[in-house]
Amino acid sequence: MLLRPRQNLFVERSLAALDTHDNTLGVAPTASGKTVMLSAVAGRMVAGGGKACVLAHRDELTAQNRAKFTRVNPTVSTSVVDATTKSWDGQVTFAMVPTLARDATLSAMPALDLLVIDEAHHAVADSYRRIIDRVREANPDARIFGVTATPNRGDRKGLREVFSNVADQIRIGELIASGHLVRPRSFVIDVGVQEALKKVRKTASDFDMSEVDAIMNKQPVTDAVIAHWKEKAGDRQTIVFCSTVDHAANVVMAYRAAGVAAALVHGEMGSSERKQTLSAYDRREIQVIANVAVLTEGYDNPPTSCVVLLRPSSYKSTMIQMVGRGLRTVDPAEYPGVVKTDCIVLDFGTSSLIHGTLEQDVDLDGNTMAGEAPTKTCPSCKAEIPIAVTECPLCGEVFPRDEPEAGEGADVIPLSGFMMTEIDLLKRSSFEWVDLHGDGAALVANGFNAWAGVFALNGRSYGIGGAQGKRARLLAVGEAMVCLAAADDWLNTNETDESAHKTRNWLRQPATERQLAYLSAEFRHDFSLTRYQASALLTFRFNRDRIRNLVFGAEKAALAAAA
Repeated sequence: MLLRPRQNLFVERSLAALDTHDNTLGVAPTASGKTVMLSAVAGRMVAGGGKACVLAHRDELTAQNRAKFTRVNPTVSTSVVDATTKSWDGQVTFAMVPTLARDATLSAMPALDLLVIDEAHHAVADSYRRIIDRVREANPDARIFGVTATPNRGDRKGLREVFSNVADQIRIGELIASGHLVRPRSFVIDVGVQEALKKVRKTASDFDMSEVDAIMNKQPVTDAVIAHWKEKAGDRQTIVFCSTVDHAANVVMAYRAAGVAAALVHGEMGSSERKQTLSAYDRREIQVIANVAVLTEGYDNPPTSCVVLLRPSSYKSTMIQMVGRGLRTVDPAEYPGVVKTDCIVLDFGTSSLIHGTLEQDVDLDGNTMAGEAPTKTCPSCKAEIPIAVTECPLCGEVFPRDEPEAGEGADVIPLSGFMMTEIDLLKRSSFEWVDLHGDGAALVANGFNAWAGVFALNGRSYGIGGAQGKRARLLAVGEAMVCLAAADDWLNTNETDESAHKTRNWLRQPATERQLAYLSAEFRHDFSLTRYQASALLTFRFNRDRIRNLVFGAEKAALAAAA
């Protein structure tokens, strides 16, 4: 398996920080490949014969981490410590925190050279601290490596007591710019409650949701919310974040009265009922799902393309988590016919007014940034409005997309300002991409074991990948950047460093006579044609029928789903 160039940079920076400080924190949001990167760091750290443990707080994370680690490090042995199995036989052991923190299990833990903490914002909890202290006691030279998407905790408790530094931070803007997340389109809409919401009292953990409920949980407000939703996102799978269970229940009733299939999930529901409801939403039998702090973290439904905020967030991390539920890209193999190009964020509260962007600087001491969120001036009515919005909430002016350079280490980018040209992604790829016809409508790249392509039809792009022993499959449908990202990741998954062709001399050697014999006359008379370009053309020729079937089939499925 091959890491993306940005993932490699994250790994190198993490290793350097561990060498300098003996501990470090890496910040990696959804879709960055967090597990791949922590696996690469752990694999490199134990390459000389060391012993490591990877911590997770849920069973499914332990299993996922172990499976991904094995793909990244196929020669490193692994074992598991959880409720049913307690084995330290592997060079790298994957452990459940609740199990390992028990006295009997902890006392059996051997000396470690590296402790990896997934979801490292939990690292200051008592159970984690017991494990960390035991690791340090057994080996004072042990390294501590943490990875998290949300380093700034809602309780303002800093992580500095565990991590003295931050090795690297991959920003959400980078992932949107590179096509690994979709672009958010944010609308701040005042239905006559913003002034009242600005006066809501803050508690230790957030705004007082009982006060928010008294403002938002009113039929005229809910009716206005649904009217705006129908106008801007009425055909989209939607997650609604509410203030209280009663508020969420009333929102669901109002959606149903408007003829929209809607349901509620909350913390007091039984696990079986909640699972059934979420499964119905995943099958699109339910279009709108309202919740109260249940789907904020750890829930992913890629077809979700609208997020409605009916509550304010005093912490930016909470807003980022809520909006993030709608930023995942869609795998067409898992969701046939679903085409997702962006996520509409309808903010009926004050979160966007308070926080402005989805980017967040890490503060290991737990402090929060003070001051007003950045604003911009509407060119039509001259009002000062949040920098995040794509439509003026006062006069309705729609703003054109900005296209700033959004490279590695870029400055903070507003919600609506993510963009990067396709050529930048192609330059960063480990593989050489060939524009088959010179118009950008067909791009192909080859490895030793796999190939990938991006093809345009009727204003939409289609990412397709094939490999030895595998039929070509549809990887992504929608915007070119998302399809390029999916196609490039297909090559990364199926190839290794040895098969990344980008820097190989033979790429620029003339096409061979054998290659030319299979190509049409126009290419046989192109004396500048290289061996690699010829191989890309042949890949397309030999797979043309399958590519066409996938593209036309996906277009037909998308039309059927939209009907």
